[in-house]
Amino acid sequence: MQYFKILSVAIISAMIITSCSPKLYPFTDNVYEEIDSSSDALSKVQFYLSGDIVLYRDFGGKRTSVENGTIKIVDGRKIEEVIFKKGTPGVFVFSPKRDRVAISFEAEDDKYLMFGPNQKAGGRFVLLAKEWKKKRGKVTYAGETWNTTTESAYSNLLVDLDKARKTKHKKTTVKGRKI
Repeated sequence: MQYFKILSVAIISAMIITSCSPKLYPFTDNVYEEIDSSSDALSKVQFYLSGDIVLYRDFGGKRTSVENGTIKIVDGRKIEEVIFKKGTPGVFVFSPKRDRVAISFEAEDDKYLMFGPNQKAGGRFVLLAKEWKKKRGKVTYAGETWNTTTESAYSNLLVDLDKARKTKHKKTTVKGRKI
């Protein structure tokens, strides 16, 4: 009987916790259009990562200092990594052009990643790279060029649609006034 009580309390607690957590959905080009893609509206949306993103730089034998990552020694070479874990929250920083968003996952706005819609992924906003070659991409992060793997390319942005849809943007165009 004691076991049943403990199990019941555990199940009820789990239901309460999960009912409070946001339901996350992929941020797609359709959602982008639906929530009003203005900078003001996007800055009120909380973004999350659907999967891990790993950035790395190979320093070879160069001397280096570490600011925001870890350094690994692989085959005698120094490798710096920055890891963004699945579920990491991020905020909108700017949009350089339509259907492109810069999302920052750190306190500094100059540390951001670019995302855009990929039609092969159902219009989901995925990690964008300058180029992709042989399962490796080159991205800019904090003003530096980093490498990433194709696994990172499958990571897309997620949003809490209920909160995103509640964001309203009122726009008025003033016509002017004549005598």
